[in-house]
Amino acid sequence: MGLILNLVLQAIVWFGFMGVIIFGAARTLSYAGGWLYLGEMVAISVLFGLHMVRVDPGLLKERLKGPVQKDQPLADKLVLIPILFLMFGGMGFMAADAARWHWSMMPPSVQWGGCGLLLAAIVFTYWTMRTNSFAAPVVKIQKERGQVVITTGPYAIVRHPLYFGALVYIAGTSLVLGSWWGLATVPILALLFGIRIGIEEKALRTGLDGYDNYARRIRWRLIPLIW
Repeated sequence: MGLILNLVLQAIVWFGFMGVIIFGAARTLSYAGGWLYLGEMVAISVLFGLHMVRVDPGLLKERLKGPVQKDQPLADKLVLIPILFLMFGGMGFMAADAARWHWSMMPPSVQWGGCGLLLAAIVFTYWTMRTNSFAAPVVKIQKERGQVVITTGPYAIVRHPLYFGALVYIAGTSLVLGSWWGLATVPILALLFGIRIGIEEKALRTGLDGYDNYARRIRWRLIPLIW
């Protein structure tokens, strides 16, 4: 019951924070794209969160922890600052672009297509977490949980599928919010993810048996056929 309460409280805080950013940047509550985005995110997050309470509470506890933790490398803490700033600041920029400045003129059909892309990104991310019970939000080796190298599911395609899912998520967010210019955040975020992947791989290669062999077999780090 405590885990469910924590999930609900964090959802209220996070989505409330997102709402303040989106509608504050839009300068209006009459912003259909903002309500569409928040509605979809709340519904999907509650559904998948409650399912994870039942199937993998250990991972859910890890996912509900803060972005700064005790065993996390300093480099990871530092790179998370611009990543979080870009993700949340970019969300505000997208809202301002679509509803306040009107730089982007996007047809509703594209926004609904963005809803599908957003759903695909979250389903992919959930598949990744169901495959890897050690998919913590920070870089660390979870020795207390018996962490091992995961080689199945999306990890048979790319070494860091959560980051790939995040790029698709940001692209979907930009479309749902109605901002063409918001898509420019995707390559910038990919660059920051590349830096974080270097930090994460250093920790995995030195602290997790078998990761070197896995990395030799799976060539692509972030985007299949590209890098």
